[in-house]
Amino acid sequence: MPIATVIVDDEQLARDELHFLLKAFPDVEVVATGQNGIEAVKLVKQHHPDLLFLDAQMPGLDGFGTVRMLAAKHIPIPYLVFATAHDQYALEAFNVNAVDYLLKPFDSLRLARTIEKIKRQIAAGESVAGKIDRVLQMLDDRMAERKSPVPTRIMIKVGGRQLLLDPQEVVFAKVESGVITIATRQIEGHATCRTIEELQASLDGADFFRAHRAYLVNLKHVREIVPWFNSSFQLRMDDKKQTEVPVSRTQSRQLRELYKL
Repeated sequence: MPIATVIVDDEQLARDELHFLLKAFPDVEVVATGQNGIEAVKLVKQHHPDLLFLDAQMPGLDGFGTVRMLAAKHIPIPYLVFATAHDQYALEAFNVNAVDYLLKPFDSLRLARTIEKIKRQIAAGESVAGKIDRVLQMLDDRMAERKSPVPTRIMIKVGGRQLLLDPQEVVFAKVESGVITIATRQIEGHATCRTIEELQASLDGADFFRAHRAYLVNLKHVREIVPWFNSSFQLRMDDKKQTEVPVSRTQSRQLRELYKL
């Protein structure tokens, strides 16, 4: 029997690339693809795949959140391969002994090793449950860290100065050419964190919304929601430039639900 496989990634190019590379493995059959965590849950419930390639850094419900939701809904979880563009997520997947991880852009030789590893585990009848328990334990540890009573301060560099901000001072953050810029109502500076995902984790809270892969916004600083092309939106912020932040199509759906648009 072929290994029934589902691919979930919010980037169309990444889905297409992985689907294409998997065609080189006749014992692997891609039965469905999806673009976000909610779709991942539905597709796993519908198709009962043997293997799930899951993007670790999707807007909204990310890869680890998807695993949490599958477990909460008591949906049998397939063998997992986390796909990521950042080493830190790869190391997390490895440390919790997920089946495997792939770094983007995908490498055909690395993928071949992953498929062989999965085939050995399936042939040996290894249980996925123990691996998932470790994934969920890691998620519990993360949540405990986020609930720490120590107040979070965000450091930014402005000229030669290093300033500390309270999270609610942040109006929005953007990443461009690998550099993260944080804007308050009066100033802009460069963040010391490496990725916008790392920044989002440190700003954890209901007020922050991942409007776009390149933007994280504080909903308390949104002045206006502006309808845009293809049923999407822009958010006009209340910084001194009144910056207009694009909202991706996927996140536009979440924005409609949030504000009953």
